[in-house]
Amino acid sequence: MPRVSTDQLAARRQQILTGARTCFADHGYEGATVRRLEEYTGLSRGAIFHYFRDKEALFLALAEQDATRMADVVAEQGLVQVMRDLLRGGSDRSWLGTRLEVSRRLRTEPEFRARWQEHSGALTAATRARLERQAAAGALRDDVPVPVLAQYLELVLEGLVSHLAMGLPADDLGPVLDLVENAVRAPLMR
Repeated sequence: MPRVSTDQLAARRQQILTGARTCFADHGYEGATVRRLEEYTGLSRGAIFHYFRDKEALFLALAEQDATRMADVVAEQGLVQVMRDLLRGGSDRSWLGTRLEVSRRLRTEPEFRARWQEHSGALTAATRARLERQAAAGALRDDVPVPVLAQYLELVLEGLVSHLAMGLPADDLGPVLDLVENAVRAPLMR
């Protein structure tokens, strides 16, 4: 029997995550049946569940991967950039689907909420760390504590996610995000 390399295993795992992300985005958690997951990944249920214990473990792996990816963007460019990426669409639209399913399940499923809390801090930590760096550099307003600014940005993100989920127009939200970004920056010297 041929040996499978670590790279091949990682590529197969990512193939499953990529297909599942699209499936969850298109059909929601409940609608992402095993048959649909097979169609979207191009793999059998045996192959899928060789890598993930069950559908919930697969979904949590997706949500964790998305949270890590968003935390990386936040660390480099800020939470407002995550929002701008959402407005641009593309691959981040699938992140929106995952994010909406996470929010729905957090509200209605205490067991999921408990499991998610293990994974949910990455975005918050990245937001606070970036704001702390900006504050130290004098680029952040100093009349509002960093934790309050972080909560403000997170609430704006949640509002944007809800706005997009409702299918409301998003083409004209760039200036709104400019306003959000300017609200946390240090005032310009006059």
